[in-house]
Amino acid sequence: MNIEFDSYRQKLNDIRPALTALSDSLNLNGLKNELERLHAMQEAPGFWDDPEKSQKIVMKTKQAESKIERYEKMVSSWEDLMTICEMAAEEDDDSMLPELKEGFAALSEEMESCRLETLLTGKYDKNTALMSFQAGAGGTEAQDWCQMLYRMYTRWAERHGFTYKILDYQEGDEAGIKSASIMIEGENAYGFLKGENGVHRLVRVSPFDANARRQTSFSAIEVIPEIEDDSEDFEIRPEDYEMQVFRSSGAGGQHINKTSSAVRLIHKSGIVVSCQTERSQFQNKETCLRMLRSKLVEIREREHLANIADIKGVQQKIEWGSQIRNYVFMPYTLVKDTRTGCETSNVNAVMDGALDPFIESYLNCLATGNWVTK
Repeated sequence: MNIEFDSYRQKLNDIRPALTALSDSLNLNGLKNELERLHAMQEAPGFWDDPEKSQKIVMKTKQAESKIERYEKMVSSWEDLMTICEMAAEEDDDSMLPELKEGFAALSEEMESCRLETLLTGKYDKNTALMSFQAGAGGTEAQDWCQMLYRMYTRWAERHGFTYKILDYQEGDEAGIKSASIMIEGENAYGFLKGENGVHRLVRVSPFDANARRQTSFSAIEVIPEIEDDSEDFEIRPEDYEMQVFRSSGAGGQHINKTSSAVRLIHKSGIVVSCQTERSQFQNKETCLRMLRSKLVEIREREHLANIADIKGVQQKIEWGSQIRNYVFMPYTLVKDTRTGCETSNVNAVMDGALDPFIESYLNCLATGNWVTK
């Protein structure tokens, strides 16, 4: 019995350096200083005179408090588990072993989750994610696959406490969707999802083929961060884009199909954004402008190009050879990422939103540079 407690005592000692390192990765001292500064700002006269600014400061305060509290809970958990080891050994009491095992597993999982979040150091990693879905060539088959991906990511968002908002939703002619855009809100939404940007390939027996033949379908996912209007010196002039209005269709509520309130903006670079779920044409246009601006700023930074139109020539086609991940439903089941090598045979779980292993492997590869050589 004492052997097991000694083993856990050693395990706890082994993870202590990693727990200490997390404090440095989180910049805990800097967070505490920042929290003092934020509290002082909230106590200053006239703080609530500017509601928009004050809300941002309140949000930053909650985020800093949450990170500090989370780390302190992990340290407290480590100390409690070590105390259990010592007490159980002294009293020769094995009744605390289940609690010890459960607590150690929970602490290890929380530390790994926290470690992954420390990898999110990109400029926009903390931001809301704008995710777009586009069916590839293949008609109904590709559009059905596009809808399956849409469901997969919205299920992932729900599992992790993120909220999502439909911005655009174009139904397929017979089934599925031609395209869709959603906004996934929550801290680090973009950081977690940025690696999902790319072409996704499906292999399965088509449910739309009377001869039950195997089909290969492609859909593209685009993920960009939402960028606040005042965060960059970046102006979009009315002459830079063409505006089209049309009637809404698909998911969107009572206002759908009644008036031409949906808006599509076509930028001179070739980038197109649409929104149809707000109640008025004006609101849809404002949302489109935010989406367009976010895309342009993100592309400018990613490509380091002065001329945004140049990026049109390097965009990948939604076809064989360009995929970042393969989803095979037959003759065997397998989901495999072509960049990280991460794979699983549990296709059903993945399609139900179990994407964490793929997201984690991408972030680890991004941090280490250890990508799979194609």
